[in-house]
Amino acid sequence: MQVECARLDLPPPVTARIILPTGFGRRFAIFADAEEEFDWNAPFSRDSVATSAMSALPEANVRLVAAGCVPTHMVDWPIVDTPATATIIRTLVENDQCDVGTQLHPWVNPPFDEDLSGRNSYLGNLPIDLQRAKLFALTERIERAFGVRPTIYRAGRYGIGRHTADLLVEAGYRLDVSIRSLFDYRRQGGPDFSGHPVWPWRVSDTLNELPLTAAFTGRLRRYPSIYNGKIGGLLARTGMIGRVPLTPEGVPLTDACEAIRCLLDDGHQLFSLSFHTPSVVPGHTPYVRDAADLRTFWSWWDGVFDLFAKNGVLPIRSTEIMHALETA
Repeated sequence: MQVECARLDLPPPVTARIILPTGFGRRFAIFADAEEEFDWNAPFSRDSVATSAMSALPEANVRLVAAGCVPTHMVDWPIVDTPATATIIRTLVENDQCDVGTQLHPWVNPPFDEDLSGRNSYLGNLPIDLQRAKLFALTERIERAFGVRPTIYRAGRYGIGRHTADLLVEAGYRLDVSIRSLFDYRRQGGPDFSGHPVWPWRVSDTLNELPLTAAFTGRLRRYPSIYNGKIGGLLARTGMIGRVPLTPEGVPLTDACEAIRCLLDDGHQLFSLSFHTPSVVPGHTPYVRDAADLRTFWSWWDGVFDLFAKNGVLPIRSTEIMHALETA
C-alpha cells in the first residue's frame, strides 16, 4: 500500500504506528553523534571543526561491542571530510564494529549560503533548496568515503522541518532517528516534539521514524501535559514528574533506570539511546569535563546494560531495525 510522505515536524497519527510482532522481543540500539568538537556555549562558527576526540573512539567502541551492541555512528561533515577520522570510521566498518549513518550540522556543512545564527543551526529552517544541497553533499561525501550510501539520518540539533521527510525520501534514506520525543525547542528557534510519541512510525512507503527514547517518570507520569504547565517545574523538582531521555549526558543513572522500568511496564519494545562521540574524551562536551565525569559516563552504560540484561532487552543493529520496521 502506498503511504503518503508525512511531515516529521508534526506528530504522526496513531494509524502510522508500526506494531512490532511479539516475537521481536525487547531490543535496544545506540545511535552516536560522530561529530566535531566545539564550544557549546559559544556562537556557531564554521571554523570549529577539530576532531581530535575521535582518536579515542575505537577504544570506546570496543566497550560498547563487548556489551553486545554494535553502535551506529551518525557521521557529520567534519568527521567524514577529515582523512584521519574518516579512516577511523572506515576501519570500524571494515571490522564490522559499527554501522554508519548521516548527521547534518548545517553550520559546518557546505554549501554555505546562509547566515550563521541560532535559528539557522536547525537545518529545517533553511530554504528547501539549501537543505537539499547540504543533504546531498554530505550523503555523497559519506558514500565516497565508505563505499556505501547511508540510509539512516539524524538532523543535528534535532533540526527537523516541514520538508525533511520529502528530502530524505528523495535522497534514498530508509530510517530517520532525529525526533527527540517529548521535547520542545521552539524557544531556540527549533521544532516542537512535545506531542510526538516514543513508538516508531511509518512516514512513507520507504521511510520510517525511530525517535530517541524518552519517558515521563514519577507519580504523575500518566499526565504529561502537567509537565509543561504552570506548575510543571515545581512538580519536577519534587520528583512528582520527570522527563528523562536515554542518554548518559546530563541524565543520572538512577533516572535512566527509572525511565527504562516505566517504559518496560508500558510494553515498550525498541529503545534508542544516544551520546556525542566527543564525550569519550574529557573537556569536549559539557557532560564530560574531567576524568571523574568520564568514569560516571561509563558507569552509566554499565548500569543500563545490566538493567537491560536483567529484563531480557537484547541489543540490535540498525540494519536489523530497518528490516524489522519495514516488514512489520
